[in-house]
Formats: sequence, C-alpha cells, structure tokens
Amino acid sequence: MLINLTKVNSVTEKKSFTFATILTFIIPSLIGLLLFMTPINYDNALTIPIAIVSKALQAFLGDSATLIVTLVVLTTAVLSLLCKIFKPAFLANNEFLNGLLNVSPAWLLVRVLGAIFITLTYWQVGPEMINSGNTGALVLNDLLPILLCVFIFAGLLLPLLLNFGLLELFGTLLTKIMRPVFNLPGRSAIDCMASWLGDGSVGILLTSKQYESRFYTQREAAVIGTTFSAVSITFSLVVIAQVKLEYLFLPFYLSVCAAGLVAAIVVPKLPPLCFKKDTYIDGSSRHENDEKTPEGHHVLSWGLHQALERAEHSKGIKHTLLDGLKNVIDMVFGVIPVIMAIGTVALIIAEYTPIFNYLGMPFIPLLELLQIPEAEQASTTIVVGFADMFIPSILAASIESDMTRFIIAAMSVTQLIYMSEVGALLIGSKIPINIAELFMIFILRTLVTLPVIAGIAHLIF
Repeated sequence: MLINLTKVNSVTEKKSFTFATILTFIIPSLIGLLLFMTPINYDNALTIPIAIVSKALQAFLGDSATLIVTLVVLTTAVLSLLCKIFKPAFLANNEFLNGLLNVSPAWLLVRVLGAIFITLTYWQVGPEMINSGNTGALVLNDLLPILLCVFIFAGLLLPLLLNFGLLELFGTLLTKIMRPVFNLPGRSAIDCMASWLGDGSVGILLTSKQYESRFYTQREAAVIGTTFSAVSITFSLVVIAQVKLEYLFLPFYLSVCAAGLVAAIVVPKLPPLCFKKDTYIDGSSRHENDEKTPEGHHVLSWGLHQALERAEHSKGIKHTLLDGLKNVIDMVFGVIPVIMAIGTVALIIAEYTPIFNYLGMPFIPLLELLQIPEAEQASTTIVVGFADMFIPSILAASIESDMTRFIIAAMSVTQLIYMSEVGALLIGSKIPINIAELFMIFILRTLVTLPVIAGIAHLIF
C-alpha cells in the first residue's frame, strides 16, 4: 500500500511512502509519547511513565544502587587513566570508546576527583566535609541512584523520540511559535515538556543528543539546556512543602511559570548566551530555509512528510537498541563521575564556607527595594541555590514571613541551574557551556525572575 505526499522544491516531485513506513513512524512515536510525554497521576503526584519505571528500578536495586554508581565512577577514572597513559590500540580504534574515555586533562582530573570523593564517601573515611550527609553522601545516596535509573531507561528509550520522525513532525508544527518568541526550533518544545513532566535530566539528555546530531546549533543547545530544562511538577511540590506552603501550590506554580517565561525571553538575549555561535557541532551554519514550508505544502503536510522521511531511513530495531545502549553508557560513565565531583565541591563550598553568604549580600538592597520581609536572612539563600536547588528551601524554613518563604521557594525553582545536578549534567554533556557561563546565567535568571515573583507575591499576601 502506498500513500502519496508531494514534496515541492524548485521541481515538484511525488514521494510515496509505504504502509510499513507509516507504521514505522506511528508505533515507536506513540510509545515514545506515552513513555516521555504522557502525564499520569501516581502516588498522588503528576509524573510520566519513564519516571515511574526509573523509581521502580531504584526500589528494586535498593542500597546496591550506591555500590553500582561507586563502581561506575571508579571504573571510569581507572579506564580514563589507562587510556591516557598507555593508549591501548583496542580503545583508540573504537570511535565510541575512544570518545568516552580519551578525554582532555581537565576532564580526566574531574573524573579522578569524582573517584576520590566517592571512595571516601562510600567507605566513610577521610574528612567529614567530603563524606558528610550534606555534601558527598547527599550526592552519592540521594542523587546518583536516581540519575542512574533515569539514565538507564531514558537513554535506552530515547531513540523512540529521536529516530522515527516524531520530532520532525512536532518541530515543524511548533516552529511558528518557538522561532518568533524564543528564536528556537519547534522541536525544543519537546525538551521542555519532557523536563516539565518528568525530570530535567531527561530534557538535557534529549538536548545533548540533538545537538550532537546537528538538529541544534551551539546557541540553540546552550539556550535550551539552560532555559528549557524545567523543574518537574513533582519536585516543585517537594519544594513548596519544605517551606510549609502546600496550600499555595497553584499560585506558586503559576508564579514559577510566569517568571520562567519572562526569563526564557530575556536571558538568551543577554551575554553569555547571545554570544554563542549559531553554528552546528561540525562548524556548519544554520540555514533559514531549513525551517521554511515549501510551496504546495501546509505546515501539517510538510511535518508529516519530514517525519515519514525520517522513519523511512530508520535502521530497524537492532540499530535502535544499539543507539539506546550507547546513550546509556555515555550518560552513566560520562556524566555520573562529573556530577559526583562538581556536585560535591559545590556543596562543600555551600556548607563549609561563607562564600555564598557574601555573594548574596549585594542582593539585600534589591530585596529591600522589592519590600521583601527579612531581606538580610533571605539574601543568604539566593546564591546558594547554585550549589543545589533544595538548599534555599531548607534555609528558608526558619524564616517567619510566609511571603519571603514563598519567594525563596519560587526563586529556587526558576533559577534552574544548580551544580549538584543540572549544572554538572550540562558541563558533562557536549553542549558548549562552561561553569563560569553557567554562574552568569544563574545570576541573570535571578535578577530577571526575582521582581516577577516578588510582584506576584505582593498580590497574594
């Protein structure tokens, strides 16, 4: 059975797609939508199926998950050292393994540092500042097992979204919104939805893989990774509960969405994001014509055409599983050691030094200008969110003013970039962004979203 779609460039030509091609597009794409994009209520929380199966795996692994991630980090460090020192031929001749293990000296140092931290933390030896429950043990016990399980399922099943035409269809349909408003491809909306309904790490994984596949330019990948890897609804519930304002969840989340929208429009127009090159990972430039709908097509028909073209050139189940397995290995062995190293360092700085308190002092006049109660105490929570998103809410719990606790909770969610997870994920990925740029973006997001949240808070309280 053949179905005709017409492709019109300079010359009109008919393109016929078989029924098998159409099923190749529909079936994997529907499964991908179900797993990554379908909101369901589970344990009185809104989530997505991929997050549920990840939690089920985490429950099944139990305490052994920490041993697994410890072995992962140690193995990565040892193999990276062997690869750098001895340059074995079997690694050098394997493009995937060479790319994974033959890293720059700076990244090698990060992996070795992660291995040292995880060794001291898992066996509870050495300085308490490294292995305490607020630093290394927090990363190892509370964060890495979750990410391990998310990476396994998300990485394995991500090709269902990437390889069979779904993003081509949605990218074409949503370009009319995303390009004028945010100067981004339509497919970036999918990254945001995956983060919003599931987990920010899923959105970053999706963004990184599309950047590596030349669907996003350097600027687009950096903007999407730092702007659209939204915090999940589930985690937002945890944050508002921590400051004992659960009854205000609806206005809280509306405040987060409003402030996030303003930041998404404003921050990419400022340095450092506006300085990012609009070129792909291979150095080639983005062409405006790539997103235009040819004559003879409307947006839906052109989107379907591109989706079916992609499905027609997909390489079958075996290749899809291999792609997924590579995703898993790349994320588990490439990113988890980075999170252990950078996340622990960030938490040590937050817990054992006054640096974040000093960095928060310049915000006191702004907080007072916005008429936020207990401004001096609130200032200590503003910059500490760069280390970990949950720390501001913990510190805010002792503040008496409901308005101030509301603002701090909303701020911690809209700041978006925190080094114990999202920041370390971005640095560990191929997305072209460094830690100094992440801190600049974090401060910009704070300055842009704080007045919005404070304004809404004054209307509520």
